[in-house]
Amino acid sequence: MTLPEYNEPQISVAEQIQCLESDGLCIPDENRAQHLLENISLFRLKSYLLPLRLPGSQKFKPGACFDDAYALYKFDSELRKIICSELEKIEISIRTQLSLIMGDEAGIYWFQNVDNFRDTARHGTLLTNLLSELNRSDDEAILQFKAHYSNTFPPSWMTFEVSSFGTLSMMYRWLRAGRARRRVARFYGLSDTVMESWLHAIVYVRNICAHHSRLWNRRLSINALIPRGTGLPFISIPGDTKRVYYILSIILYFLQSVNPQNTFAMRFKALLAEYSNVDVTAMGFPLNWEQESLWQ
Repeated sequence: MTLPEYNEPQISVAEQIQCLESDGLCIPDENRAQHLLENISLFRLKSYLLPLRLPGSQKFKPGACFDDAYALYKFDSELRKIICSELEKIEISIRTQLSLIMGDEAGIYWFQNVDNFRDTARHGTLLTNLLSELNRSDDEAILQFKAHYSNTFPPSWMTFEVSSFGTLSMMYRWLRAGRARRRVARFYGLSDTVMESWLHAIVYVRNICAHHSRLWNRRLSINALIPRGTGLPFISIPGDTKRVYYILSIILYFLQSVNPQNTFAMRFKALLAEYSNVDVTAMGFPLNWEQESLWQ
C-alpha cells in the first residue's frame, strides 16, 4: 500500500490558540500563551497537553487549563536538569574505573587491543568513533600529547576524558567477558550483565535529557535488567520497569558509590512539592516509594 504524503499547511500561533480553546482548554491570558507558543512550539507542548485531554478524544477535561500544561513542561525541564547533574558524576566515575581497572589488567592502551573485545567489527567501529571524538577535541592536554608523541591515541585515562558516554557504554558492552569486566561492575555492587544493561539505559535517558525531550511520564523503550542481587541497597522491583521511577532509582543506586552524600532524592521531593499537580503514578512510582530506604 502506498502511503499518502503529509501536506497540511502550518497554522499561526493565534490560530493554534483558537483551536485549543475550541477543544475546551481554558487560556486565561492569551497574550502570555501567545508568547510561550512563539518560543516553545505547540508540537513540543502537545505531550504536556495530552494528560489534560479526555481519553480517546481531542477534547479537554473540564477545568483543564493551559497553565497546567506549562507547569508540567517546567517540571519536566527541572527534572531533566537534576538528572543531568547527577549523570555527569556517574559518567566521570565510570570513565575513571574503566581506565583504572582495564589499565591495570591489560595496559594503558587496552582499548586498542582487539583481543580484549568480543567482536572484531564492533571493536573497529568503536575505535573509529573514539578517534573522531578525539580529533574534535580542543582539550589542551590532548593537543599537548599530539604535539609530543606519535601515538594514534593518548593513554586510556586521557582518551576517555573526551569520549561520549555512549562510546564509553559500548566499550564496556563489547569487552570480552572476564575478570576485568567483572571488577568494573563489582565496584558498583553489580554483576557485569546488569552493569552493561544499566549503563545502556542511563545513556539512553541522558540522550533524552540532552535533546530536551519529554521524560516525566514517558514509557522508556529500553528496559533495564532486574538484578538478582546488588551490593548496595536497591528498591523493591516495580510492576513496570520501563517507567521513570525505575531509571531514577538506578541513578540513585549508582550515586551511593559515586557520591554518598548526594541530595538527589531530597531535590526530587522538593521539586514534587513545588509542582503539586504532577501525578507520580504516571511516572511509575508505587504508593510506598518514599518508604524505600534508597529514597529516604
